Amino acid sequence: MLNIVFLGSDPIALPLLDWLAGEGSAVARVIAVFTQPDRPVGRGQKITANGIKTWALARGLPVYQPEKITEDVRAQLVSLNADVSLVMAYGHILKQDFIDTPRLGTLNLHASLLPKYRGASPIQTSIANSEKETGVSLMRIVRQLDAGPVADLERVAIAPRDTALDIELKLSAACVPLLVRTLPKLASGELIFVEQEHAAATFCRRMVKDDGALDFNVPATVLAARINGLFPWPACSVEVSGQPVKIGLADVPRAEAICNLISDKPAGTVLGADGEGLLVATGNGVLRCLRLQKPGGKMLGAPEFLRGSPIAAGTVLPSVALPPLVAATPFPYKKTVQG
Repeated sequence: MLNIVFLGSDPIALPLLDWLAGEGSAVARVIAVFTQPDRPVGRGQKITANGIKTWALARGLPVYQPEKITEDVRAQLVSLNADVSLVMAYGHILKQDFIDTPRLGTLNLHASLLPKYRGASPIQTSIANSEKETGVSLMRIVRQLDAGPVADLERVAIAPRDTALDIELKLSAACVPLLVRTLPKLASGELIFVEQEHAAATFCRRMVKDDGALDFNVPATVLAARINGLFPWPACSVEVSGQPVKIGLADVPRAEAICNLISDKPAGTVLGADGEGLLVATGNGVLRCLRLQKPGGKMLGAPEFLRGSPIAAGTVLPSVALPPLVAATPFPYKKTVQG
């Protein structure tokens, strides 16, 4: 029986925690949880516990919420006498002595197929970069960014209309079969970790609001992937009549379905609408915006949105250069060990 200390702050980990509390309890049990401090949430900025803390308290588990990982926090981990720490979306820098404290070290569930998309936004970036699949990698944490050896991974497909929210749900579920395979081997000493192919690594960064810019001079396929990958945060938007309109979902319609609209109009020109979305000319092909939202309103399907807030054919939407999301080396932000 493995005694696990779980470190995480995002609901993406709830299915794996539920499995550990149920069927997985024959192999391992969570003995304590480390998570982020309670934070203000919503318009009222009410101080609220995250879902991981709520899950732990409902089961009577000790919960630790340090602002920083200090020597006193490490002493708390030492006192728990855990076999292994398991990390997913924790949000703190982990020092080497903290990583090494449990008998079997510290493992991380990283939401990409390593060595692709090391860094802070692997879910959004994999979709925005037009990948057909992604997954969860079980790795040993080291002091370099997501560079530890990998024991196993679970793949998930990215469908053309999947947003980051959809893929997060798929990856959340994918953690369970991954742990079903690996935890028994970890307990028996048979789990093998293999070094990543470091030369093939790519890196992503923490998203910011400006990443929601759209440049209609690039191909429609690139824009649709970016829109879907960046929803719900930071979300892509365009300026229409002086107001930002958020786009929550997009695709590229079949050429034969829009052959009568294809023209030499400038990139960013609204071509009209079909039964599903707003059609916009791009540098190559037509972008179909399927969900739209105006300031203070709800995200609506495009037909419903356009009934209340029409966008006339011939309107030219402004273009802004797309900030890069992927690099061959880490982006220049503070060096961290991602959890």
